[in-house]
Amino acid sequence: MKLYGMPHWGSDIVEYQLALYGLDYAFVKTGNLFDDLSAEDALRAVNPLRQIPTLVLEDGAVMTESAAITLLLADMTERDDLVPGPGAKERAAFLRWLIFIVANIYPTYTYVDMPSRFVADERAQDAYAQAVHDYAKTLYGVLEGTAKGPWFLGERFSALDIYVAVITRWTPRRDWHAENGPKLMAISEAVEALPGLKALAARA
Repeated sequence: MKLYGMPHWGSDIVEYQLALYGLDYAFVKTGNLFDDLSAEDALRAVNPLRQIPTLVLEDGAVMTESAAITLLLADMTERDDLVPGPGAKERAAFLRWLIFIVANIYPTYTYVDMPSRFVADERAQDAYAQAVHDYAKTLYGVLEGTAKGPWFLGERFSALDIYVAVITRWTPRRDWHAENGPKLMAISEAVEALPGLKALAARA
């Protein structure tokens, strides 16, 4: 398999899972898609949406959308250590909060990564971005209030913890979470200390 991405971008969500499953993959570093047109052009040949993560399976099929990849990898490996199986008591909560993250929190970054896509008036873009960031903080508050500890679902580690570790690196960043989201911070630090992930998390 080939994973197209960048360290500390959304591709980490998938790469951490690949590492924990022990699956063989090649990491293809795309470059900064917002600053480098050649990076966009190279990725377009694989994924016309020019988004990461993009995972190319062994048979050449292209998978996008981190939640879909998360569920697919669990199916491929026939394991339930990252995705609670259909009979698990945590299954409903896992699915609910997986979709909450990708449908609510994740899009806030899409909205502000390139504000010009949504707000044509340059004078209004800063205020627009700040409003989106403020809304994201509200959503993070929902996650913080839901997390049970020591992991998001309680005693059971899951891919949700990987999501938490990755997205808390983004704006408003770890300093804000340390002050406002101690449970999410504890989860993030625990994930990045896992033997199979420590080196990946420490990459520049």
